[in-house]
Amino acid sequence: MPEASQTPQAPFDIQQIMRLLPHRYPFLLIDRVLEVEPKQRIVCLKNVTANEPHFQGHFPDFPLMPGVLIIEAIAQAGGALLLSEIPDREGKLMVFTGIDSAKFRKPVTPGDQLRIEVTVLNWRTTAVKMRGVATVDGKVACEATVMCQLVPRPGNPAPTLTASASGSSTGAGAPGSPQANLGSKAALAAASAPLAKQGDACQPDPLSDSNALPEAAV
Repeated sequence: MPEASQTPQAPFDIQQIMRLLPHRYPFLLIDRVLEVEPKQRIVCLKNVTANEPHFQGHFPDFPLMPGVLIIEAIAQAGGALLLSEIPDREGKLMVFTGIDSAKFRKPVTPGDQLRIEVTVLNWRTTAVKMRGVATVDGKVACEATVMCQLVPRPGNPAPTLTASASGSSTGAGAPGSPQANLGSKAALAAASAPLAKQGDACQPDPLSDSNALPEAAV
C-alpha cells in the first residue's frame, strides 16, 4: 500500500495532520487527533490562543472565537477523517456543500481547548455528511451538521474523455495536441468554478429527511 494512503494511528500530532489536510496558518484549526474510527468517527483538539489573528478584530476588548471558525474546525476534523481514506488526496480539495442545524451554546475565548467530535451520518466515495459537536470543559459550545465534497485541485490533469456519440475519439491526446489542451483547460475551469457551483453536484437536497446524499455525488 502506498505511504500516502496509510491512515495514521491515533493519537497523531500536527505534523501528521498537515500530511492529511491542505490547510496552513492561519487557517489550520485542529492541533491533535485523539481518536479515529475509520469512516465512522473522529475526535480532535483545537487549542485556542490569544495569538490567533482574528482576535485582533473579534473583538479587541472581548476576544471571542468566531462561530464560523468553530464550524470550520468541525469540518477540518471531518476532513481529516475523509482524506485519510483517499489514496490520491494530494490532488484533491474538500469543500463545503452545506451546513445545517448550527447552534452556538457558549462563547469560546483564548485559553479554551475545544474538543471536537465528528460522527459520520452518510459516507460516499467523494462526499460525506457529518454531525459535529465542539465542547469546552465538557460543555457544548457549538454543534452543526456539515456536508462536504471532494473536488480536484486546480491544475490537475483532466480524466480521459470517452468516445463521442458520433464514434470519434475525444481522448486527451498527445501532449500539446488540441485535445490535450482542451482537456487541461476543462479541468482547470471545473476546479476553479465557484464553490456554490461545485456544491450543486452534491445536491439537490442533502438536507432531506432521508439524510441520504444523492448518487450524483459518488
